[in-house]
Amino acid sequence: MSMHEEIFNRIEKKYLIDVPTRKKLLNVIEKNTKEDKYFKSEIFNIYFDTDNFDLIIKSIENPDFKEKFRARGYSGFDRVFLEIKTKEKERDVRIGHKRRVLLTHKQFKKFLKREKTAEELAGGQIAKEVDYLVSYFDLKPQILVYYSRKSYVGEDDLRITFDENLSYRNKDLNFKRTIHDKHYFSDKRNIIMEVKARGGMPLWLTHLLSENKIFPERFSKIGKIYEKIRKETNV
Repeated sequence: MSMHEEIFNRIEKKYLIDVPTRKKLLNVIEKNTKEDKYFKSEIFNIYFDTDNFDLIIKSIENPDFKEKFRARGYSGFDRVFLEIKTKEKERDVRIGHKRRVLLTHKQFKKFLKREKTAEELAGGQIAKEVDYLVSYFDLKPQILVYYSRKSYVGEDDLRITFDENLSYRNKDLNFKRTIHDKHYFSDKRNIIMEVKARGGMPLWLTHLLSENKIFPERFSKIGKIYEKIRKETNV
């Protein structure tokens, strides 16, 4: 595997919570985890799709296997990850797989303009898969989704994140905020807590969620935002 490639395979669960609930959960979470190396981050995701949004629409339909492609950037860092995200059902459990290739912002611009392929820029098998996916479906940048994140890590590759200020736009796509961006949430449950683990959840976390009557929900950021954009544009 190339030094610019990474692969992640995890069980992923999402929960929609409000600010008081997060505070209550953190009283326990902070005792059992530690802050991630990049504890606070601002994450920008440019989702690629066909002109008809075939990948996103298929994902919304919740098939046994679904696939997305995005470019992810982090505010303040000269790095862009080209990510192929897939999810598949295994014994009624959804397993998330993420394969990604690292580029600089300058390299990403060359990739966007089709001046260079991912394989030419980064090399490796995952870059070849990126090029094939983009070429086969004729994928183009379609929607920007960004949010602020706080991350905690625990034993056995446990990762707990809190995403807030979920925003989006579908024009002038780049890794920056603009005055034209729109916020997704309008109610009090405006924080997305995500739990990722290679195996099952630790018992302390299972008990914590059960005691507070917090249950997982299907919530795809890009899926929900796509549906909102469709309503806004009456498509």
